[in-house]
Amino acid sequence: MLLASHRERQESAIELMQNSARPGRLFVIAAPSGAGKTSLVKALLDREPRVRVSVSHTTRKPRQHEMNGRDYFFVSIPEFQAMIAADAFVEHARVFDNFYGTSRAALDQACGAGYDVILEIDWQGARQVRQALPDCRLVFILPPSRAALEIRLRNRRTDNEEVIQRRLRDAVGDMSHCREFDFVIINDDFDRAVSDLQHVIRGESTDLAAGRAALEPLLRDLLASP
Repeated sequence: MLLASHRERQESAIELMQNSARPGRLFVIAAPSGAGKTSLVKALLDREPRVRVSVSHTTRKPRQHEMNGRDYFFVSIPEFQAMIAADAFVEHARVFDNFYGTSRAALDQACGAGYDVILEIDWQGARQVRQALPDCRLVFILPPSRAALEIRLRNRRTDNEEVIQRRLRDAVGDMSHCREFDFVIINDDFDRAVSDLQHVIRGESTDLAAGRAALEPLLRDLLASP
């Protein structure tokens, strides 16, 4: 895990106090399984004290060690359906027998307090969020190659061969939508990828259009049929 120095943390805290009057911004981050999105976001949080991760609502039961309001907001199906009827979500989806959604009020509260908010979600959810909140910025994380993605999935040692092959097939479908995003970060070097994500959050990076030509050879490799 990357950790910011004590001096960097002090400077960031001072900057947060100075800029607390400005509203925060919403960043939607998507990636295929194995691209390293969760690790990148975790490292970013260590570096950027004004960044928060959005907490979703769900109707599934809490798992061991999960806390309401920290990991998810756990609600009943009738409560969730009532929130849908009240247009309380910027996006929501049903995954098997459970519902998941991102509360508009929770995002407004965090951004209104001056925090930049990260929402980790798939490309379909990103589409919904952009329709509801056009000013959000969409970020997609790519692996450096198909081979690297497969190695990362195998190194987890949590899935059998059938699941690994399914994840690789699903990854092709996910990555085919990366052109819809404002920014694409290639996670070939972890430190550099975290730095790239910092630049995006701080508004120091150009959008995807500037590097689209260089991206196409990588996409041809990543999107080839397995």
